[in-house]
Amino acid sequence: MAMNALHRRICRSDSWADRMHGTTLPWATRDVDLTGEVLEIGPGYGVTTRWLAPRTGALTALEVDPVLAADLRAGLGGELGVDVRHGDGAALPFPDGSFDAVVCFTMLHHVPTPGEQDRLFAEAARVLRPGGTFAGIDSRMTLRFRTIHIGDTLTAVDPVTLPRRLGAAGLARPETELGARSFRFRAGRG
Repeated sequence: MAMNALHRRICRSDSWADRMHGTTLPWATRDVDLTGEVLEIGPGYGVTTRWLAPRTGALTALEVDPVLAADLRAGLGGELGVDVRHGDGAALPFPDGSFDAVVCFTMLHHVPTPGEQDRLFAEAARVLRPGGTFAGIDSRMTLRFRTIHIGDTLTAVDPVTLPRRLGAAGLARPETELGARSFRFRAGRG
């Protein structure tokens, strides 16, 4: 997952955290039960993880970048009790039915190919318990968004076709909802 210097600075900024914590994450997780065992895929610098931790019964965060995973483990493992692991969302290192909810926020567009995104969706379905929810958000493609991602890994996710892809991955009742800058999605495990 490549990220340019501007993008890294934005993702670590107070203004990004304020926006995520104030409006984006409450909207993305509205009506999602986070009180059980939750897996966050792709926490990056941990802005979303800091918001999630006090709202979950138990939080596991899986980060593909080994340096970010180590930093998160050092910072959030002891501070917030988050179980931070290094690994790939398209090959989750957890047994079937391990989590009540799986979430990911503004990271799907960093997964290198649509095929790997689809494997991530199938893995989310696999590790969910029956009745569990897979939910999250990703950004809508705009000129500004594309400019921020120059030199990054950027694989756009189309909110119109995403429900079909989630259904093909074994998830039930997939849906998306458009927001001004992003879209939220959710699906369940029957």
